[in-house]
Amino acid sequence: MLTLNEREEKVIDKIIAAISDCISLEAVQTIPVPTLRMSFPGLEIRQNQRRVFQGGKEVNLTRLEYSTLVFLASNPGIVLTQTQIFEAVWNMDSDSCHSSVVNVIYNLRKKIEPDSKNPTYIKTVLGVGYKFSG
Repeated sequence: MLTLNEREEKVIDKIIAAISDCISLEAVQTIPVPTLRMSFPGLEIRQNQRRVFQGGKEVNLTRLEYSTLVFLASNPGIVLTQTQIFEAVWNMDSDSCHSSVVNVIYNLRKKIEPDSKNPTYIKTVLGVGYKFSG
């Protein structure tokens, strides 16, 4: 971000006025970006900023952790298999995705859950996969 004092602003305005005589300048309109937020008790995901807050504090997540969280939170209450999570987040097919998904879920729980041993958000559905509970 560039900050100008009043004198510098006047100089810039004069330069723009001189240039505008030679070339045509059009005003650029900015389009507001919608705020994509998912809010759950104690957890907020700001998708347009790729930021996650747990209890008001920002949580640093890896790309895979963040993408896994967004995928699960975008499908609350739906049980997703490890294969579904792997294919959606890693963008590839795999028959041996078990350890990758388990490791990411484990690390994600340590970062976002108030008690990772008794998870609030990411629940294990034994023999099936995981579901997000807001």
